[in-house]
Amino acid sequence: MFVRFAAACVMVIGLLDTGLYLTQCFEPKHPVPVKILPVVLNLIPFVIGVAILIRAKAVAKWISDKFE
Repeated sequence: MFVRFAAACVMVIGLLDTGLYLTQCFEPKHPVPVKILPVVLNLIPFVIGVAILIRAKAVAKWISDKFE
């Protein structure tokens, strides 16, 4: 359960970073052109979180083996 929670938190961080960048780009007073590289870099934590969420059982077993 802890691994799933950590993965969800990492996913939220990635989405918040991307959302803040896009909000900055679409600001009405000072619009900035959207660049692909910052969006991709901000989405890396989201992708890592999805990968951890998919492999949650294996990651949890690996962590429990490390603590033993």
